[in-house]
Amino acid sequence: MSTDDPGFRPDDDRTVELSDEFVVLPEQTSDDTDRGWGEHVTGNDDWLLAERPPHWG
Repeated sequence: MSTDDPGFRPDDDRTVELSDEFVVLPEQTSDDTDRGWGEHVTGNDDWLLAERPPHWG
């Protein structure tokens, strides 16, 4: 469509309806996860808490 067409409207004049469910980008990509990096999905939080240094109280 050229600017000489009677139906031509610049993007500034275009109405775009966006709902609350409209997502442009995901919050996290699949390669930004443990699995995406090839790591095991299981966590070791319990072990880390049990192995705290004594000065952490």
